[in-house]
Amino acid sequence: MQRIRHISQPLQRSLVAMIVGAALTACAVNPVTGERELALVSEAQEIELGRANYANYRQQQGGDYRLQPELGDYVAEVGRRLAAFSDRPDLPYEFIVINNPTANAWALPGGKIAINSGLLRHLDDEAQLAAVIGHEIIHAAARHGAAQMSRSMLLNVGLAAIAVGTEGQAAEWLGTASQYGAAAWMARYGRADELESDYHGIKLMVAAGYDPLAAVELQETFVELSEGRSNDFISALFASHPPSQERVDANRQQVEELGVVGERYRQRYQRMTAELKAAEPAYLAAEEAARLLRQKNYTQALEKSAIAVERLPRQGQFWLLRAAIWRALERPDKAEKALTTAIRKTPKYYLPYLQRAQLRWQRDAMNEAAVDYRDSFSHLQTAEAAYYLGVVAQRRGDEAAADDYFSKAIKLGGEYAQRATKRREQLRQP
Repeated sequence: MQRIRHISQPLQRSLVAMIVGAALTACAVNPVTGERELALVSEAQEIELGRANYANYRQQQGGDYRLQPELGDYVAEVGRRLAAFSDRPDLPYEFIVINNPTANAWALPGGKIAINSGLLRHLDDEAQLAAVIGHEIIHAAARHGAAQMSRSMLLNVGLAAIAVGTEGQAAEWLGTASQYGAAAWMARYGRADELESDYHGIKLMVAAGYDPLAAVELQETFVELSEGRSNDFISALFASHPPSQERVDANRQQVEELGVVGERYRQRYQRMTAELKAAEPAYLAAEEAARLLRQKNYTQALEKSAIAVERLPRQGQFWLLRAAIWRALERPDKAEKALTTAIRKTPKYYLPYLQRAQLRWQRDAMNEAAVDYRDSFSHLQTAEAAYYLGVVAQRRGDEAAADDYFSKAIKLGGEYAQRATKRREQLRQP
């Protein structure tokens, strides 16, 4: 209650009453379970929030996996097959493979779903892939993300006051939330949400003709890996989708009760992921290089990263790793060359542009840095890029553009927002 400690007690009671009233009246039927639930976010707002954050969150997670376009098409085909049987088949579903070595998958409101390439490396057949995608489809169809936002709005008195106002005010808050990306509000799912997605995801698999036993096998594997917690590649999945023996047991019981056997499509999956799986030694070398880098064993890290790029030179993430090691060795010239290579390999990914801009700014190559900051900003708006673009505009005498960039940096938040605030205040002084 810290935010309203200076408000009178009667007014506090009135606000609480308004919040309770909103909770009692703002309900909707869960499209998957048929139960009435709290819903302070409309379906239109939910879809718009997913749409607005999808591209940004993909950039934040590593960018789209472009080394094998047909693999992305294949995953999207499996996703569409499952979505056709969902309780919300008319959602604007999209299915993307992310260029990220960690084993994870996620869903934004409105059916925007992503599967990390790292997870695909560790699945055995299409039925297991269907288990992952079906689970994420249920998160979207059951409005789990929107429900989390509704609960957050009620937990915060200030946001709850907005929620009980006009629809336009609620939309304004949602717009503010979206500026910080999906990671700002997309939290770890609770036990009930996970069990619900497991249960209905298995039903979805059966409807689409897949063997539901694959969902049990998948959870058993995740539980085994979670006990040791030694595998970095799986840690992201544990954070957002915590496995448990309870989930394994519930899934197994459901499959036994269903008593059906579906297709596994193992040969097709192995064929489509053959190129990705063949590169496993390169990814293992990169993981080892990253571990050595964290331990500040830079020489050996550089050797391991050289193995990774030799075995899979098209993977831009490996060149980013090389650049990080060269920067740790205080060789900015080598780091900049590695980043230039990373840009050639992944020209639609924001991070190598941003990191090369940092190096160029440090050596006072302002014009070159500005080009990189601009390219980075076009793929993902970050406070850092906005701040430095504002500084460049200010130095060039374009005060209007500088004010605009500083304002964007402030909205994006963080350390550079504070710097931008000071710059903008100085800029606006007579």
